Amino acid sequence: MSGPAGWVKVGTRSEILPGEFRIAWDGDTAIAVYNIDGDLYAIEDVCTHDGAELAGGEVHGFEVECVRHGARFDLRTGAVTCPPAYEPVATFPVREEDGFIWTRDDR
Repeated sequence: MSGPAGWVKVGTRSEILPGEFRIAWDGDTAIAVYNIDGDLYAIEDVCTHDGAELAGGEVHGFEVECVRHGARFDLRTGAVTCPPAYEPVATFPVREEDGFIWTRDDR
């Protein structure tokens, strides 16, 4: 089954329950899609401080914490909420269609 043109399949709602995340790849870009209380947010899975993966880091409300040095990013906007990072992380669109969740690197 193919989805919307240019979009990458992430999974279904039942595969990403509230409080969980899933990684999708759009070319070389790892995109972490988070379910926060039923709302879906997608960010690039890389800390802008030192390149570590963000997925798997502790989630505090709408913030994900990098496991390496503790930088935090807002999942809704990509903004840095706690140093040592100072550059925001990229965010991406998320859509649901035909029972599937999709995202894409739209930069």
